[in-house]
Amino acid sequence: MAWLVLGDGKAFEGEAFGGWPGQDSAVKGEVVFNTSMCGYQEMITDLSYAGQILTFTHPQIGNYGWHHEESEASKVLLHGIIVRELSAGEGSFHADRSLENYCKKQGIPGLKGVDTRALTRYIRNNGTMPGVIVEQIEKGIAFWQQYTPEEIEPDLHWVYQATVAEEYEIPGNGPVVAVLDLGAKRNILRCLQKRGYRLHVFPAGTPAEEILDIKPSGLVLSNGPGDPSRLPEIAENMEKLISRLPILGICMGHQIMAMAAGASTYKLSFGHRGGNHPVQNKVTRKVTMTSQNHGYAVSESSLKGTGLAVLYTNLNDGTVEGMKHEKYPVLTVQYHPEAAPGPEENGELFDLFAEMLKE
Repeated sequence: MAWLVLGDGKAFEGEAFGGWPGQDSAVKGEVVFNTSMCGYQEMITDLSYAGQILTFTHPQIGNYGWHHEESEASKVLLHGIIVRELSAGEGSFHADRSLENYCKKQGIPGLKGVDTRALTRYIRNNGTMPGVIVEQIEKGIAFWQQYTPEEIEPDLHWVYQATVAEEYEIPGNGPVVAVLDLGAKRNILRCLQKRGYRLHVFPAGTPAEEILDIKPSGLVLSNGPGDPSRLPEIAENMEKLISRLPILGICMGHQIMAMAAGASTYKLSFGHRGGNHPVQNKVTRKVTMTSQNHGYAVSESSLKGTGLAVLYTNLNDGTVEGMKHEKYPVLTVQYHPEAAPGPEENGELFDLFAEMLKE
């Protein structure tokens, strides 16, 4: 038996599995939920979940095993996972191992047998909050008597833990495109590779001058974890490039570009995490279903005077899902056009970026 104890004292019972750190250990993190019905492997290896405990709302997880080639990063910064029913087998015929085996090998702790429906409803009604996974409920309650939610945040921003250690290149026959890695998913790089670009990937803290030194045709800012407002130095760096390069910002990259133009961000009550979020293009009125994973959003009221205009809107809550600059070739989206996991109907964003480069 083990427990998830939320920061307000609410507890959920389950059974420990995976890379459990030990009886006296406490696994802490922000507890969030994702509503996608598949794609658990892409989510677990998505660096945007750094420091979080991920709840899967689909009742059975692990039923098609673990496929090494579908991982979105070579490391895992997720702190734990919570499931209703854990499938113990490898599932599909080409799986490398089971999900449980992977979690044990990578040291990822988990809880199974949890009433994930009740947990999700609780988070949705009360807002995202930190939690701790322990083997004894008393230790979980004692943990929150000792620590405040703010004290579980790392001193070093998650983006700097997720980014690459040094720059590198991915060969291609087309124009050179710079990528600022804020915790990039591999499929973003794959989508750019498919269009023939030669990619030059930079660490998150790279100065604007170093990016310009390679004379790129354009710049892509990737997704990444954590609170964007704690990264003013990256926003100030990107401000120098708004008028210099065609830019595509994705998720955290979208938020950073908003800050670079002078706008602000804020924390959502329980975030957007799933593969079924309807987004509308305000110009064409076209609606697509999108894949999303973020806990912060751009404040629409703060965009006035920045040169950025809202291009995409979330039809569930009206939040900003994408922007286009009125003067410069800058396009940003809050959702994930690389679709890992899907849906795959938003890959046209990379084609729009290609047109910006040609122009």
